[in-house]
Amino acid sequence: MSLIDTGRNMFKIPELKKRIIFTLIIIFIYRLGGHVPSPGVNPEVLRNFIAGHGGEGLFGLYDMFVGGNFSRFTVFALGIMPYISASIIIQLMGTVFPHFHKLQREGAEGRKKLTQYTRYGTVIFGFIQAIGISIFISSVHDNGIPAVVPQMQGFLFMATTAISLTTGTVIIMWLGEQITSRGVGNGISLIICIGILAQLPVSVGVQVRQVIADHGHVVIALIFLAIVLVATVAVVIMTQAQRRIPIQTPKKVVGSKMYAGQNTVLPLRLNMAGVIPVIFASSIMMFPSMIGSFLPVNDSPVLQDIFRLFEPGGILYSLIYGLLIIFFTYFYTAIQFNPTDIADNLKRQGGFIPGIRPGKNTAQFLDNVLTRITLPGSVFLALIAVGPMVLMRQFGGNFYFGGTSILIVVGVALDTLQQLESHLQTRNYAGFMKKGSLRGRR
Repeated sequence: MSLIDTGRNMFKIPELKKRIIFTLIIIFIYRLGGHVPSPGVNPEVLRNFIAGHGGEGLFGLYDMFVGGNFSRFTVFALGIMPYISASIIIQLMGTVFPHFHKLQREGAEGRKKLTQYTRYGTVIFGFIQAIGISIFISSVHDNGIPAVVPQMQGFLFMATTAISLTTGTVIIMWLGEQITSRGVGNGISLIICIGILAQLPVSVGVQVRQVIADHGHVVIALIFLAIVLVATVAVVIMTQAQRRIPIQTPKKVVGSKMYAGQNTVLPLRLNMAGVIPVIFASSIMMFPSMIGSFLPVNDSPVLQDIFRLFEPGGILYSLIYGLLIIFFTYFYTAIQFNPTDIADNLKRQGGFIPGIRPGKNTAQFLDNVLTRITLPGSVFLALIAVGPMVLMRQFGGNFYFGGTSILIVVGVALDTLQQLESHLQTRNYAGFMKKGSLRGRR
């Protein structure tokens, strides 16, 4: 069956058709809101300022996550980053405070309360970041005259910017939650992915102009293209890779019927956390450079040297960034997969792993296997995210072709296709693969 036939079948299922249309409508609303300017700012001057002050560094990376809304300074300029920051804090608090740890184990009700806390944290983080950004862009002067904010100054501009940007972040958060509950795919990840894809034509145009202007740049452009293709294939392979643990279920008698034993497998993914560690680590690594943007760094050579170390692509930045990705991979995997719960469920169902005693020994075995297979998965994420960034810093290039964007786009695409395929196969339609099926991150 061809891909066109599969696409037609998706619209033959009423429920799936409604979900796809609803998702497209939400994406359209998000892109439409990305063109509503925040009052008091000259976006053209801000865009030129960003281009002249590290457009491929901190601002380029941040602008990638928010879909270009920061350079245009729209009401969606903060994007979903405050929500991600709040999610990191809430999940880390679960390992420190018993109250949050209890909520994480209470199932649907606990997740509902944690989601509410995350929403409150999103408003707080969004408001703080909006005030910081308003102070920063107000400080941009041209010959002593405010350039980015030509008219509205002081408290009025700060309050207006804080309210508009925070409101925009809350709207994006709500749109993402609507996609997750009523659409297709993970809403928050999908919004970030759509923002990256929306900036891709601009990035391609910049790269083409560089090639035209400098014929010697052709070789470097071809090398970057080859790296992107290899990295994309590698991300797909690692996302689909899994370790299968054999599970045996003995014969059992239910009433007057006897059910034969079964041999199944428990799939453990090498990259069970998906792109969440990359998103979390990226949001944290933006803070040092962002703080440096707010401070009078130009007046102090010492501060310049310190904050230069945290520029994307630098040695210290790359090292810390990679370690954070590895840490969050283990952390998020521990949240997603609990070996003790899996072992208890197997024991209640009468299942067991050949050669491993049920209960505590099974949990210990699963924990050891998960720890070992997570290491290459986490190192791979770190290399894909950091490697292209370092190469681009050395030879020039554009951030939208970086490993971070590849990981996000490929991971979100596989998750979304896996959901679509599950709907198709439930209705006895063929999926996207002729043999086997797509496997999402979860």
